[in-house]
Amino acid sequence: QLQLVESGGGFVQPGGSLTLSCTASGFTLDYYAISWFRQTPGKEREGVSCISSSGSSTNYADSVKGRFTISRDKAKNTVYLQMASLKPEDTAVYYCAAPMGASCTLSTRAMDHWGKGTLVTVSS
Repeated sequence: QLQLVESGGGFVQPGGSLTLSCTASGFTLDYYAISWFRQTPGKEREGVSCISSSGSSTNYADSVKGRFTISRDKAKNTVYLQMASLKPEDTAVYYCAAPMGASCTLSTRAMDHWGKGTLVTVSS
């Protein structure tokens, strides 16, 4: 069973940056597309960004385009979400997830595996 683990969350001031990491223990992520989602209390989980298994295809929610960058390092078995120009509305628990397949998707229904999340708080 693929188990995804997120790290890198924390507290940052508006305008600041954070980089989240998603890795898997005992499994290679090489054949999986990876997606990042976020959720705040009382709201539905929102797709933020995704990257195909090859890394050749990426996608971003309109709310983060130009500020967030997704990438993957196969040697480190890790997918990164670099977040810049952070806003208070980016505050959420961020989850990485993997769908059944190699294609990039931001649909929660397509995900087969989820991490437990990492909290990002943007506040002055």
